[in-house]
Amino acid sequence: MDSRIAVIGAGAVGGYVGGHLARLGLDVTLVDPWPEHVEAIRANGLNLYGLTAEERCTVRVPTMHLTELQSIARQRPIDIAIVSVKSYDTEWATMMVRQYLSPGGYVVSLQNCINEERIAGIVGWGRVVGCIAAAISVDLYEPGHIRRTVPKGGASHTVFRVGEVHGRVTRRAEELAAMIAPIDSVKVTTNLWGERWSKLCLNGMRNGVSAATGLPGNAVDRDDAIRRFCIRLGGEAVRIGQALGYELEHIGKLDPERLARASEGDAKALEEVEAIMLAGTNSGVRSELQRPSMGQDMLKGRRTEIDFMNGFIAAKGTEIGRPAGAHAALTAMVKRVERGEVPAQPENVTGLDAS
Repeated sequence: MDSRIAVIGAGAVGGYVGGHLARLGLDVTLVDPWPEHVEAIRANGLNLYGLTAEERCTVRVPTMHLTELQSIARQRPIDIAIVSVKSYDTEWATMMVRQYLSPGGYVVSLQNCINEERIAGIVGWGRVVGCIAAAISVDLYEPGHIRRTVPKGGASHTVFRVGEVHGRVTRRAEELAAMIAPIDSVKVTTNLWGERWSKLCLNGMRNGVSAATGLPGNAVDRDDAIRRFCIRLGGEAVRIGQALGYELEHIGKLDPERLARASEGDAKALEEVEAIMLAGTNSGVRSELQRPSMGQDMLKGRRTEIDFMNGFIAAKGTEIGRPAGAHAALTAMVKRVERGEVPAQPENVTGLDAS
């Protein structure tokens, strides 16, 4: 457990995980492209928050600007590079850190979307491990300050899933899971691809909708028309994943087959799925202001990952002859909002032609 860890992208998720790994005494270096964030951590430490006082801590952790990464050439090499940048930055981040890996070093994709293949194209399949953060919401709301806005999963929900691309349980996957375990619940999965696609289904239902409408998650689910559009998104993604041969896990709390049937006009399935979604808005687990990551990006004026979520699902559907009209239409709408052609508003989804 004396591995040197570098987190490439110390934003919300990367900073949260990397900060807590450092708090636990591991050898962690954060690397980030936001100069103010790096300088704030250097000056005052990385401030981490949760929903309880026990989750509040300030961590002193070595932090580098991107331009300083070259100094690792004169230091101990990196054994575990955790890539936690936006999906559109995956290739350059992996290429940048590749030359500083130790002979047995590997790259972990701690990201939304499915990026293992992009990483493997740079470092090789044998040096890639996937790590999924499920049902976690964190926000880098100002330089040096990251807050978690949902409770810890604990025994009720497994948050982190570590897996090899070949599906076998390996020593390095078990060791990585052991490092993460004190942060929150974790398991080593033999179904990385099914887990990835299942998380993509959930992201596809929520992220782009929040970005297009400007609404937080609870408000999305409470609107009948928008909620049913989300269900259609979920159903399309499930059917494509099944056609691709993935063994799908639950989509949040939703059974994938029931979700697909709900999207296809099964009245009983629709009633069940809507009841689960509406129960989530009243559970107290999700803050009224909580937004998916893409909704946060839109508010901050950042580029979204729409091409790597809904756009990716639509592209895969086209490849196999299962058009995903809702995903394609939402992708186009989010891009219009990004370009400033229309404001983020509920009408962007309720009036969407997704035929």
